[in-house]
Formats: sequence, C-alpha cells, structure tokens
Amino acid sequence: DVQLVESGGGLVQAGGSLRLACAASGFTFDDYAIAWFRQAPGKLREEVAAISSDDGRTYYGLSVKGRFTISRDNAEKTVYLQMNSLKPEDTGVYYCAAGAQVLTYYSPSDYDYWGQGTQVTVSS
Repeated sequence: DVQLVESGGGLVQAGGSLRLACAASGFTFDDYAIAWFRQAPGKLREEVAAISSDDGRTYYGLSVKGRFTISRDNAEKTVYLQMNSLKPEDTGVYYCAAGAQVLTYYSPSDYDYWGQGTQVTVSS
C-alpha cells in the first residue's frame, strides 16, 4: 500500500524552528516529485514547497521563501521541510504529497498521493 507519513509537527513560538519529515512507502519514490502543502482553518490548501524527482529542483511559495528549505533523501525515501523564523500565519495542517507527472508544482490536483497531515501551531 502507498503511504506518506508526516511527522515533526507541534507547537512552537514565533521565531522558532521545526523540521517536518515525510516518510514514503509503496511506490517508486525516486520517480516522484514531492511537495508540502498546508491548510489553515477556513482557508484553501496552499503550496509551501516542492522538490522535483530528477534533478532536485526546488520551488517555494512566496510566503515561505527564504525561511523554509525542502530536501529529499532518496535512500531513506524521506522528504524534509526545515522551517525557520516561524510566524503565527504559518499555523496549519501540513501535508506532503507525491506526484509522478507534476506540471504545476503549486497545483494540488497534480499530485497522486497524500499523507494525513501534521499540525503546526505557531504562537505569538
């Protein structure tokens, strides 16, 4: 079975850091682009960051660029999201997603598999 399992969420004060992990199984990880999305209550799901399957190109949402870093370890079938200088507006459920044929990295519909999410809460 395909699984994407997120971990590392929690409660942190503004200005702090968290590192999220997304562990994958059940599909050929190397062939898939991986992205992180987040969703706050009452808001649409938005892209946070993505990393390509082939050359490791990275993409970031404007609101997190310069603060967040996405990386992948193909040997461990895991993608990480290092989040620094966190702000209260970063609060939400963070989901990882995997897509084999991603044309638009910020489009949720381009992704085939999704994890259950991990809660990130940033207090002011």
